[in-house]
Amino acid sequence: MRIGTSIVLIALGAILAFAVNADVPYVSLDMIGYILMGAGAIGLIWSLLTMNRSRVTESRTVQDPGTGATVHRSETRDGL
Repeated sequence: MRIGTSIVLIALGAILAFAVNADVPYVSLDMIGYILMGAGAIGLIWSLLTMNRSRVTESRTVQDPGTGATVHRSETRDGL
């Protein structure tokens, strides 16, 4: 779950919890709204915590023994 999805869940949950006044048998729209807001908040916190760890960069510098040229190579990949 990324930041955009988390914000959508929070907004949808707030709409269900505070703006919709419908009587649906055996279903509490307020509770569903609170659950969606909680899931969105947890997802937002998780996304912000893992944002810095999501990219790994490795750099190598090698000297070619035949020509003596220095070769610099960088490799970037996504972590989690």
